[in-house]
Amino acid sequence: MIVCPNCNHPNPDGAVQCEACYTPLPATTNCPSCGATVQADAAFCGQCGYNLHSAGVPHVHTPVATTVTPDIPVEVPALVPPDPLLELLQPDALGISGSTNSRPPESSLPPTEVAVPPEPAPQIPVAKSSPPEPVPTVVAQPVVSGQSSIPTPPPVEPAPAPQAEVKEPAAPTATAARTQLQQITARLIHVQSDRLIELPQNFSVIHIGKPNDRIPPDIDVSGFPNSEIVSRIHADIRVEGDAHYVEDVGSSNGTYINNLPLLPGNRHRLRPGDRISLGKGDLMTFLFQLA
Repeated sequence: MIVCPNCNHPNPDGAVQCEACYTPLPATTNCPSCGATVQADAAFCGQCGYNLHSAGVPHVHTPVATTVTPDIPVEVPALVPPDPLLELLQPDALGISGSTNSRPPESSLPPTEVAVPPEPAPQIPVAKSSPPEPVPTVVAQPVVSGQSSIPTPPPVEPAPAPQAEVKEPAAPTATAARTQLQQITARLIHVQSDRLIELPQNFSVIHIGKPNDRIPPDIDVSGFPNSEIVSRIHADIRVEGDAHYVEDVGSSNGTYINNLPLLPGNRHRLRPGDRISLGKGDLMTFLFQLA
């Protein structure tokens, strides 16, 4: 809520001007520490006490001292030139003996193994094929019942395979609970005639009054008793989410909530059981209910 600096009237978040005195409201922003809504010109957050002026100061990093390597001289020994006389004393320094010797120098590497060709597989002599001998045919001899005393057992019939039981699909339970979203419906009950009025659905503003050329009423009270005390443009009911607010829009005889006058430009959040009177004397009265 944004409090008006002129009349201290609480206004909803995002409002540009006060709903009561129409004074421009200060701009708001969010606290960078806790995310609470604060005024743009505030110095500290009212929720966590964060200093809002320090949010724009850039962070200064502490300089780090560089490491200096100590200058230590490194001693390098001087190079000694080789002595040419010592090189001549080495054996075969000029490479003469290698040219006169016809024998090649022995290598320290192991000798290379020579692959031996594989021996051919021995051939197996194939004998000439002879024609296959015919299979002797055995002639079945008829069995005489008089010659055998052993009775022939009857043939065994195979047992029938068990049939798999076919289970019928279970019928859906009739008592399955179905989740249904219940929509809250607001309504007004006229006290003098005990008449029920359902508030229009999906309306953000519901106008209450009598027929006119400027703003046609959504709830027409011209047919109710004592409707002469009601102005043509009398009051509005505003719907914001699940909340309902009523406000007087400049009627002649005023609007009363629970027998208390509702000043023009102010609005009252309705709760179940609130009594709304259009005009003085409690002659046109409605009860607010939620179903």
